[in-house]
Amino acid sequence: MIGIPLGLLTANAVEWVFHKHVLHELGRNRESFWSFHWHDHHRNVRRNGFLDHDYRHPPLTWNAQTKEVAALVAGAVAVTPLLPLAPFFVGTLYYSAWNYYRVHKRSHLDPDWARENLPWHYDHHMGPNPNANWCVTKPWFDHIMGTREPMENRQIA
Repeated sequence: MIGIPLGLLTANAVEWVFHKHVLHELGRNRESFWSFHWHDHHRNVRRNGFLDHDYRHPPLTWNAQTKEVAALVAGAVAVTPLLPLAPFFVGTLYYSAWNYYRVHKRSHLDPDWARENLPWHYDHHMGPNPNANWCVTKPWFDHIMGTREPMENRQIA
């Protein structure tokens, strides 16, 4: 059963590391596979008051949403060999990948919900510093790593 809290902490740590080092550092290079995050997703969200229209369509075309799903599935596949040894840990990582997609998609289809329920993620996109607030589902590792920067006077767009 210790696998459940360890899985939740691991998933949040991976969310933080991946967002910061892969999606932002590698993603700023237009030639990178990961460029969709910075050049498509962030651009769309800033232009549309946190809304990302890519999430209105099923992930059947090769766009930012589909690449996000592909990365989450690849992560789930990568941990699958651990399933016989740590079923609760791996199961929690599977849940966390699904939950990440669910929460991230909902946040960018319903900005008011995001502002209320994921203020750290809203602050990441709409605040003055896109190089802070790396977590999406829970701000745990932003607090641990000192990268949680609440946006002053968060207003309804």
